[in-house]
Amino acid sequence: MREWFQVKETFAWIAADERQYIELAKRSILQQRRELERFVRWHPYFVVTLERYELEEDERGVSEEIPEVVRRMIEATSNFGIGPMAAVAGALAEFAVEAMRDAGASYAMVDNGGDIALLTDRELLVGIHAGQSPFSNKVALRLGPSSSVRGICTSSGTVGHSISFGIADAATVLSPSATLADAAATALGNAVTSPESVATAFDAISHVSELEGALVICKDVLATWGRLPEIVRTT
Repeated sequence: MREWFQVKETFAWIAADERQYIELAKRSILQQRRELERFVRWHPYFVVTLERYELEEDERGVSEEIPEVVRRMIEATSNFGIGPMAAVAGALAEFAVEAMRDAGASYAMVDNGGDIALLTDRELLVGIHAGQSPFSNKVALRLGPSSSVRGICTSSGTVGHSISFGIADAATVLSPSATLADAAATALGNAVTSPESVATAFDAISHVSELEGALVICKDVLATWGRLPEIVRTT
């Protein structure tokens, strides 16, 4: 079953085999948003900076009070020198799927505005929307079953309202961490400034060993990097 869930800026599709897991995912998203909002009230720069966020001395001194969602976002985005909010959608999706997994789910997925965390006991096709590109909605990644949570996150300079300094129609990254995949997708999308730049854009993320692979679509150019699942045509 699949259900749409919206709270403030979070717009997510949640999928699982049983309703109890979907309800767990909703509670996780609400809890992590509360933790994040509580932190931001005292540290407003966290939510507006587009550069690497450094914890100040007083924050390090009370590190046990820093929410785990904040820690993950800072750690993920620091790999690329970008602001921590670049990983918020992936982080919320990741926590929600982890909550479903810990409760016993073998199939769980949260698609938070194109940033996906999933756990699957079956083969899945994950399609890629790429705006007006001729590849849009015509290619997908074929994912096999896995007992581990995975992240598949996409950034775009032509689709949606998220901040991107590039013009990629889709910059998609796979990683065992959806938080890291979200941050990397932002960095990769930022690096795509023209169709000709696609080949070198992967340099922006290739130094991070925890990434599995990536795909970029920019107009009529499609390029890949790393170890991607099989790419299949959907039409």
